[in-house]
Amino acid sequence: MTTTDTLIDRIKTHRVFDHPLYEHWAATPPSAEVSGALFHQVQSFCAATRPGGEFPTALRSLGWNEQALLIEEIVDSESGHGPELATMAGHIVNRTGSQVFDDVYDTTRVEAWLKSSSDRLLAGLPGYDRETGLTPQAAAAIEVFRRRFSSDAETTVRNLGTALALEIISNQSLIPGEKRALIDSGHYKADLDEPEMHYMAEHWGDDGAEQQHEANVIKAVSSVMDASNSEQIEQGVEDFLSSLCALWDVLDAALLASGLQQAE
Repeated sequence: MTTTDTLIDRIKTHRVFDHPLYEHWAATPPSAEVSGALFHQVQSFCAATRPGGEFPTALRSLGWNEQALLIEEIVDSESGHGPELATMAGHIVNRTGSQVFDDVYDTTRVEAWLKSSSDRLLAGLPGYDRETGLTPQAAAAIEVFRRRFSSDAETTVRNLGTALALEIISNQSLIPGEKRALIDSGHYKADLDEPEMHYMAEHWGDDGAEQQHEANVIKAVSSVMDASNSEQIEQGVEDFLSSLCALWDVLDAALLASGLQQAE
């Protein structure tokens, strides 16, 4: 039977874990518009991962009360992070050399501008949805998390696998990758102590939210996975990894190459 440790190893050896998107983002800062398009796709995806939907209730219906509490702690921790991510995105856009926003805390205006940047740069891609401003890859990655609004047993077990992959990638790949690109690169002269960078500060490091989220979900999966459900949990892991990798692939190819060219 597959163990939790086996799944963790699979997640950390998947191509998405060390995706070149982060290296390319850190290499040379994209333009304001490219940054905006990139943040729109990333922010839209991240927003879909926060709601718990029926997931905790469905876990309880299986008799997994402790696991439901662990997931609820993650959901509660993520509440309100959408505006904080928008603020960080607006701050970074302003640091590209273009003062686009007078008020980076105006979430509605920031998010509208991010989407308009996405529309201008990505609308030519096959399957792009102008209404949502999403690439089909982003829509597919988001769809994986819409399953949290279903409460049947099989979907609930798969959602545990998806949650495991999400939190490990977020803690050990996504947040560190964004920190390399946005802070460590020095391109934006950004710092964790800046109030506009609170989203990153709250998620980063041994004391960050993502560290606790990862610990919660590992505990939840380890305590219930057995021969009767390991295949569904594995499938949930793969659903997340493959969909996120496809999204990073298209953003890396369509935006970061574009951004590097504009910066030259």
